[in-house]
Amino acid sequence: MANADFENSPETRQERRERKLFKKKERIAESGKGLAKIYHDAVVKRMKGK
Repeated sequence: MANADFENSPETRQERRERKLFKKKERIAESGKGLAKIYHDAVVKRMKGK
């Protein structure tokens, strides 16, 4: 089935690779923001407790 998709698609291997890499970078950026918020919240929570 994967071969059939590849034959019907005019997209080259390089184009697919670039698109995949772009999506991966977007995911990393999103998780970075989430992790930063979690870390920030944890620090604020500790400071409020003292």
